[in-house]
Amino acid sequence: MSDVQLYTKLSSLPSSLKSEVADFIDFLLYKSKAKEKKERSRIAGKAKGLIVMKSDFDDPIPGFEDYTK
Repeated sequence: MSDVQLYTKLSSLPSSLKSEVADFIDFLLYKSKAKEKKERSRIAGKAKGLIVMKSDFDDPIPGFEDYTK
């Protein structure tokens, strides 16, 4: 729906319904801002214990001897 179509529908509403539409728009804006904040927040140490390094992690990889010299 284009902005012009939306504006046409909005202008045909009585003033009492226009105020409800304005309140709903404010609610949608608030909801979208709250969702953005929620996605950005991180919790430190959330993956603690899920990642394990093997004891041979730093050992040379077989087949790459020419590249490590």
